Amino acid sequence: MLARAPARRVFMNFDPTLAALWVLPFLIAVVFHEWAHGYVASRLGDDTAERAGRLTLNPLAHIDPIGTIVLPLMLLWSGAPMFGWAKPVPVAFHRLRNPLRDMVWVAAAGPLMNLAVAVASALLRALILQLQDAAPEGAAGGFLVAEPLALMCQLSLRLNLVLAVFNMLPIPPLDGGRVAVGLLPRRLGAALAQIEPYGFFIVVALLWTNVLGVVLGPVIHLLLRLIGAVVPVF
Repeated sequence: MLARAPARRVFMNFDPTLAALWVLPFLIAVVFHEWAHGYVASRLGDDTAERAGRLTLNPLAHIDPIGTIVLPLMLLWSGAPMFGWAKPVPVAFHRLRNPLRDMVWVAAAGPLMNLAVAVASALLRALILQLQDAAPEGAAGGFLVAEPLALMCQLSLRLNLVLAVFNMLPIPPLDGGRVAVGLLPRRLGAALAQIEPYGFFIVVALLWTNVLGVVLGPVIHLLLRLIGAVVPVF
C-alpha cells in the first residue's frame, strides 16, 4: 500500500492570501504569451488565431482546463512553485508568407512577451516602492495597497522569467524547439522536428531527474541579475 502524506500537512502549505496575489500575474503571463503568438502570426499572413477569436486578452478565450485551472490550483494548494499554461493559439504555419522563417518569429513571440512582461513588472515594482517611500508619514492606506501590488509585481517578474526560459528549451513542441527547427540547417531541423511526438515525455523526464532545474536555474538567475543591474528586483 502506498503511504500518503496527511491531508493536514498539505493544507498547512496553502496560503490563501498568496494564492489570491498569484491570480493576476499568472493570467497575464499565460494569456499575453499566447496572444503574442497569434498576433505575430496574423502580422505574417496567418489569421487562424484571429478567426478563432483568440486575438484577445480576455482570459476566458485562453483558459486550458488543466494548465490554467487544475495544475495551478494543485501547486498553490501544495505550496509548490507556480506554473501552468494557457490553451495554445492555433497557427497554420503553411499560411505564413515564409513558413520556415516566420515560424521562428511566431514561436519566439511568446517567450519574448514573457521577458517584456518581466521587465515591465520590475519597473512597476520599483515605481510602487518609490511612491511608497515618498508618501507622507501616516499614509497607511497607501501602504496597504502598495505592499500587495509590489509583491504581485515580484511574483510576475519571477514567473515570466521561468516561462520565458522554459519555453525556449530546444525541444519541440516547446517554442524553443520550433525556433531551433527554423534556424538549423534543413536536414538537422527536420531531424529535430521528428522528436515532437515525444517532446512532452522528454520534458517530464528532465523534470523528474532534476536536470531541468539544473539547466534553467542559472539562466533565470542570470536574467534576474541583468534586470537587477538596471532596476532593483530584490
